[in-house]
Amino acid sequence: MNKHIFIDRLTAMLGSAASGKNRFFSNSVESPGYKEHLDNISLTIPEISEGRHEVPAASLAGEVDPAFYVSQLKGKAYPTILYHHGNNERPFDFRKYAKNSFKTIFLDAPEPLEANIIALRAPFHNNTLKQYQQKITDLSNFMALLCTSVELIEAIVQKLKKEGYAAPILTSGISLGGWVTNLHRSHHNTTDIYAPLLAGAALDDLFTESIYRKMAGKAGRENPEALRNILNFEADFEKIKDGNVFPLLGRYDQFIRYERQKRCYGNQIIQTIDKGHVTSLLNADLLRNHLLSLLEP
Repeated sequence: MNKHIFIDRLTAMLGSAASGKNRFFSNSVESPGYKEHLDNISLTIPEISEGRHEVPAASLAGEVDPAFYVSQLKGKAYPTILYHHGNNERPFDFRKYAKNSFKTIFLDAPEPLEANIIALRAPFHNNTLKQYQQKITDLSNFMALLCTSVELIEAIVQKLKKEGYAAPILTSGISLGGWVTNLHRSHHNTTDIYAPLLAGAALDDLFTESIYRKMAGKAGRENPEALRNILNFEADFEKIKDGNVFPLLGRYDQFIRYERQKRCYGNQIIQTIDKGHVTSLLNADLLRNHLLSLLEP
């Protein structure tokens, strides 16, 4: 067992122990599917300007609290990067040791980035860890989280296009954000480039087959078929034939299993790195370089 595999497995075991009764889907595995959730998201975004923007939204889970943060707005002639954080990050917490991949990838870059840069925040990621853990005990809440983020991306994309941002728009995200990225492509496909980091379209596999299944509660563990039926979106993803998706996967990732998730991408070129899930997250330079390479002429 190499260090990448060991760290992932240890992380899953420690996370499971720390979660206690508030594990994924410990209360319920009942939920409408993606389309019904997406059709019932209602939100309105303000004009695109630098700074933080809260976007109250209506969903099948009730009112939720997504937001976006425009880190820099260089102009309409520059490409735009939309970036979605990973699970249980605090994407607008810019303190030195905050759990924030947006900060490490973009704000800590050694050189200024020649792009408009926008960070997205999923519902339930604004307050405490306890609030988030309580919400994800119901599968329907988790589905609402994913779908609200998808619709937030779409609202921003349409606003940018309406305001004349003609340069390429790149949508990306890591882990949780990677699933959101691929869901947006599956149901809207309105940005020029998709760069999912450590994600595929077989989201069910994360909770039913990978070591991360330890993070699922009793109801989730006892009903794997329900999770497969609701969470997997490979069929919708495969309907999109545009060659606009450029995934990055870790060969030793124990959460987003490489052999399983790479099947989702068919003949698309996959950037493969010899790391696990956690060790990939820690390599901000590698992740940044992958994204920036996609914006090169």
